Amino acid sequence: MTKRILITGAAGYIGHQLGNRLAEHFAVTGTDLRARDDLHFPLAIADVRAPSLAELLEREQITHVVHLASVLQASPDRARDYDIDVNGTRNVLQCCIKAGVQHLTVTSSGAAYGYHADNPAWIDEQDALRGNPEFAYSDHKRLIEEMLADYRERQPQLRQLIFRPGTVLGTETRNQITNLFMAPRILALKGSDSPFVFIWDQDVIGAMAVGIRQDKTGIFNMAGDGALTMQDIAHRLNKPLLTLPVWLVKAGLQIAKWRGKPTGPEQVNFLRYRPVLSNRRLKEEFGYPLAKTSAETFEYFVETNGLRR
Repeated sequence: MTKRILITGAAGYIGHQLGNRLAEHFAVTGTDLRARDDLHFPLAIADVRAPSLAELLEREQITHVVHLASVLQASPDRARDYDIDVNGTRNVLQCCIKAGVQHLTVTSSGAAYGYHADNPAWIDEQDALRGNPEFAYSDHKRLIEEMLADYRERQPQLRQLIFRPGTVLGTETRNQITNLFMAPRILALKGSDSPFVFIWDQDVIGAMAVGIRQDKTGIFNMAGDGALTMQDIAHRLNKPLLTLPVWLVKAGLQIAKWRGKPTGPEQVNFLRYRPVLSNRRLKEEFGYPLAKTSAETFEYFVETNGLRR
């Protein structure tokens, strides 16, 4: 079978790198709301919520779809974010079925498991997806995965490959989490030792490319071996560790909410109870040989960005 691939969110950080890699061997088309000039494949300016996506899939005779389009940073408009994330994914699924697409790859997130005090020490793919209603990104990923499970039951002809990454880091990664590492002091919460699991962006892209080339299916966490606590991170950055009581951080989040930020004291669990992902299935069942551990991924990010004091 000649694979013809469409990537949503193809102008994004992961999307453009994955598309350029796949374009060396396959016919690739991308969609996004914005253009960029370093792509090795054609890009259509299109919204994932548009029913016309089905026409594009049919016209390009797409066999494989990679759905990456997502709201990474919450806006004050929760309904808008839900519409893009959840309804957008529903539209992608419906259009794939209508156009006869054979294989769908989706990037979910470790956040779908939720930020809970009773999370297992190492979370396996069979553990419950509980999300957090107060944290839009986590809640939407859970809802999306429930939708995907329903489609696996009702529309098995559309084979699914789902990845749940931990914290992705690479040379150019910039988001709310990397802002924590770039601050003059590293913030930790008193009584909380919840560590980070990191995965190198090139391992994410590499595993996705393997999954598409080999038509793999299933659900797999994405994380490097091991984990780093905030104390470990502060030590590696040679920065002071600022340990604050939970009540004080909640107060700060409340003030931010009053100032119109899309946050609030209920989201303190994002810092307290990070899901720590087991990568056993990714290595043993999927068969991907990770290039970097969590610690090596973080060190690479630190060195390439000159963050060590």
